[in-house]
Amino acid sequence: MALVTVVIPNYQGIKFIEGCLSSLLSQEEGTPPYEVLVVDNASDDGSVEVIREKFPEVRLICLEENTGFCHAVNVGIQNSESPYVLLLNNDTKVASDFVKSLWLAILEGEGDPEHKVFAVSAAMLTWDKPEILDGAGDIYTIFGWALARGKGKPYAQYEKRERVFSACGGAAIYRREVFVEIGLFDENHFAYLEDLDLGWRANLRGYLNLYEPKARVLHYGSASTGARYNAWKTRRAAANSIYVISKNLPLLLKVLHFPFLLAGFVIKQIFFARKRLGKAYFQGIMDGLRLSFSEEGRKRKLRFQKKHFQDYLRVEGELLTGIFRR
Repeated sequence: MALVTVVIPNYQGIKFIEGCLSSLLSQEEGTPPYEVLVVDNASDDGSVEVIREKFPEVRLICLEENTGFCHAVNVGIQNSESPYVLLLNNDTKVASDFVKSLWLAILEGEGDPEHKVFAVSAAMLTWDKPEILDGAGDIYTIFGWALARGKGKPYAQYEKRERVFSACGGAAIYRREVFVEIGLFDENHFAYLEDLDLGWRANLRGYLNLYEPKARVLHYGSASTGARYNAWKTRRAAANSIYVISKNLPLLLKVLHFPFLLAGFVIKQIFFARKRLGKAYFQGIMDGLRLSFSEEGRKRKLRFQKKHFQDYLRVEGELLTGIFRR
């Protein structure tokens, strides 16, 4: 039986999927038993045919329509039985010790009864400049900004395992049993900030998220959307940035954070306006507010529990110091 299931959501990944799977299926000796499961979001670019022809050992689930990152990943988790689930973007190439490094890191984290580890994020390296980080886990700040830790900085400066606010879902391993407690990815996100939301929920239930520098992966980035900044991505991410606050921040903290959040969203509005994406960003904010106040949004809100009061304090400290950690 596999100890790790690698779930890869695929949408129009013809340019990358062969390289991704080739590297993933060439893991070194000592790697725990693992299986690879690709969940395809109705691709019509030939990537499904490549998987079937060249990688018959890979399990493939084909969805009838593009349901987004969150639903595809949830389908993968629900169709696996291993104690650990490893999520991986299709626009990646992994090192030969990638799976083993993440697995060992989460095993060691489980050995400390005082610090329960839910997820471990890999070192995502820039595709054409592997000495430069694309991300070393996620940071979140009191301004409502989600940041890729270490992005654009030398990998050599991030060679120590450390706690992070959340693991980047593009390359991370998770303990299945914790999903039972905190839930799977929230499909209202469709894509963007869903991993931040999941990590936040884990934090507020006493779990930790780590970054493991030994697990290295080359990441192309924005392969599905086509650019780092575009109208669809900007609107979707803006909506989710509102929704994630509505879900996870208690009312009292919303009031206390309001001046900082307002400043953060105003700065972002100016930033995207300069990129001629101001309208998309504002529309996203409105989308996020509508979702947050909808019946579905209110149903998803994480209820405050007194027994986790210390966890709320710890998270508050991370939000306050997050901007400096960037």
